[in-house]
Order: sequence, then C-alpha cells, then structure tokens
Amino acid sequence: MTNQHDTIKIHNIDKTIVRIALGTWAIGGSSWGGPDDDNAIKTIHAALDNGINMIDTAPVYGFGHAEEVVGKALKGKRDNIVLATKVGLNWDNSGKMFRDSSPKRIQKEIEDSLRRLNTDYIDLYQIHWPDDKTPIKETAQAMEKLRKEGKIKAIGVSNFSTKQIEEFSQYADLAAIQPPYNMFERSIENDILPCAEKHKLATLCYGSICRGLLSGKMNKDTKFTGDDLRKSDPKFQPPLFEHYLAATRDLEEYAHKNYNKSLLALAVRWVIDRYKGNIALWGARKPQQINGVQDALGWQLTKEDYKKLDEILAKHIKKNIEPSFMAPPSR
Repeated sequence: MTNQHDTIKIHNIDKTIVRIALGTWAIGGSSWGGPDDDNAIKTIHAALDNGINMIDTAPVYGFGHAEEVVGKALKGKRDNIVLATKVGLNWDNSGKMFRDSSPKRIQKEIEDSLRRLNTDYIDLYQIHWPDDKTPIKETAQAMEKLRKEGKIKAIGVSNFSTKQIEEFSQYADLAAIQPPYNMFERSIENDILPCAEKHKLATLCYGSICRGLLSGKMNKDTKFTGDDLRKSDPKFQPPLFEHYLAATRDLEEYAHKNYNKSLLALAVRWVIDRYKGNIALWGARKPQQINGVQDALGWQLTKEDYKKLDEILAKHIKKNIEPSFMAPPSR
C-alpha cells in the first residue's frame, strides 16, 4: 500500500515512480551463478504485479543479456514502465571490462541498448562509471545530445564523486545519481547525499540490501560458490561475516518488535526515509525474492528509530567497509 512518501518524480520523466525499483544485475547471470531466463522474466512480472514501475539494468549485466531479458519481459508493458539503463563500460572478447564514456562509445551503446530492450527511448540513461580518459564535458555533451534527440528522457551518473557530479552538471541537465547505499555502506552520507539534495537529484541507491546480507536469509553456514562476487567481498568472509550477521539479528529483532516487519522491509525503508530523493534498488532473480516489497511501503521510520538503529550498528560494526572491490579498472 503506497502513500505520497512512497513515490517520487524524476526531473524530465513524466511518470510518478514508486520508490522501490527492480535491479537486474543478477538477472544478467555473470557474477551471480549464470542466467535463468524463465525465472528472470517471472521475476520482472512479479515486480510489476507488486507495484514496482521502474526497472534498472545495464549492458554489462551479462554482457547484454539482462537488457535482452528485460526487453522480452516488457513486451506489451513498456508504456507503463520507467526504464533505466547505463552506458560507459566496454569489454573485450574475453569479457574483461574497462571504462569508456567517449562520445563514439555512447553513440554505439544507445543503439545497442534500444535494440536489446526493444524500445525507441530510454527513460533514464546513466553513465555507469566515470572514465578517466574522456573529459567529463565530452561525455556530458554526448548525453545531452541524446536527450535533445528524444532517445533518452533523463540523464544520470553512477559512482561519480561530488566533484565529477558538479562538473557534469555544467554541461548536461542532470536528473539522477546512482551510488551504493545501505545500512552497512554509508560513505555517501558525508558528501554525495548532501550534493544530491543541493541539486534536487533523484538518488537510485544500489545494494540497498547489501548483496543479500540484509535479507534475513543468511546464516554462518551460507556458502558462496562459482563466480559469486561475494567471494571477493570482505563482509562475507570470516571473521567479519559473523559481526555482520550478529548486527542483522539485532536489526531483525528491532523490526519485529517495533513495526512487526521483516529485516528486509526495515533495510529498504531505512534507505527510502533517509532522503526524500532516494529510490531503493531491490535486486532479484527469482519471483519469490520479490515477496516483501509491499511490506517496505506505507509506513515511515522516525528520527528516534534512526538513532536506535545507529546504536545497533555501532555495537557490531567497528569499521565501515565500502564496496570498492566492485569497481571496474580504469583504462
């Protein structure tokens, strides 16, 4: 059940957006144990059935595969959806990624994404990672050109510093940013969130359940196999894993006792209520992983809640570890 605190408008996009969006990195398959298209399409449909109307994807998720799956799933439903994708990562034949936000690359990627997504426009087009070899001005102007041509409606940047956001904003009509943000990864509170507020930017918070850590489904025996990226995330290795699990147990108890909610609902609501421009990205690859979306809507956390939750976090987590291990190499 949504209320006015659960929806948002993004500059240059007409539709009102529910403040939980479906993230599709896992749907691409790479780093998450391989694709499962049948389940992926059911997952997207389950998200729509649960009131989600924004889907965030990227060409690099499965090297084009996630976009193709999203395109198939949205057949006949495109007009009701706010579709966000990204640009600015390139890869070679071996699958090795590198950053490339050159105007030439942007021009190629937009056509590839439109084809894969089976659409003639993208609602929100985002630079995936800053590219140190291309001047920000050139990248921003190439994005602005696409906006004026009508191929995209709104422009976003992901993983940019405040300095890069400020510079980009001089040359393009920036509407949104996408940083990592959740109860365990909070460095953006120091600079990025105040910058978003200053420029009235929507903030798509990725990793809002911290790669499943805040789902309430993990325990000390949870194992990560194959190409699962959590094998290289310090949070999921001993001894830190035990500290994070202890924190989740206390957080879960708080959610049940005070709101009769799950840890998952608390974690997502925590992101939404932190700043009025926040949208929580909810990653899923199986329909049952959509269960609980509605539980995160229709209520709000108070300042007192945030204080108490900070105390729980401080008790268990002594050092903030940001997800820097996920950054692709510079060129």
